[in-house]
Amino acid sequence: MFSRRMRGFSLIEMMVVVALILIVLAFSIMAIQPALRQGRLTEGYNQTLMAMRQARDISVAQRQIYFVTLSNAVVPNTITITQGSTGTVVATYSLPPDVTFDAEPGLPNSPTVAPTTPDGFGTAAVAIDFDQGIVAGAKNVIYFYPDGSATDVLGNVNNGVVYIARTGFIDTSRAITLWGATGRIRGWRAYKNAAKYYWRQQ
Repeated sequence: MFSRRMRGFSLIEMMVVVALILIVLAFSIMAIQPALRQGRLTEGYNQTLMAMRQARDISVAQRQIYFVTLSNAVVPNTITITQGSTGTVVATYSLPPDVTFDAEPGLPNSPTVAPTTPDGFGTAAVAIDFDQGIVAGAKNVIYFYPDGSATDVLGNVNNGVVYIARTGFIDTSRAITLWGATGRIRGWRAYKNAAKYYWRQQ
């Protein structure tokens, strides 16, 4: 009689291989999640920084007033650039889903005692905190002028800070400050030293 040897894999062998592939895939996904979250945070920070600089640069280049609105209310976590005289929206940006305008509890909250708030602006009580020292005006709107300066809606010099983070994760905190007289915009990152956090300029 002519006998043939059976070739191929058994069902059990195939199931073992599939199980091993799924386990490796699960570990890979878990390992890559922190990098993906960090990437989204960096994207949100860069979007905010870029939008503010873009509005200032357009204002200087076109010799017109442009204003930036940082929203945490009607349409949360959006940045809008608008042409001042016509009200035409030039650009709108949205932060990534898990990134918000957020001042986490535990961040430095003194403008004078080290470790201080970024550039000594505010007390880290609210996420969008422009119009420092001004009672009226809107704390989330910045008007950029052709000379590069920034004011609020009433024409007051607009200094301030905006905080960005993943809610509940203080170590993800970033900040952007604005000096209204010159329109200087600076980025910051929170670092931990012993039990306290401090801000370092990026």
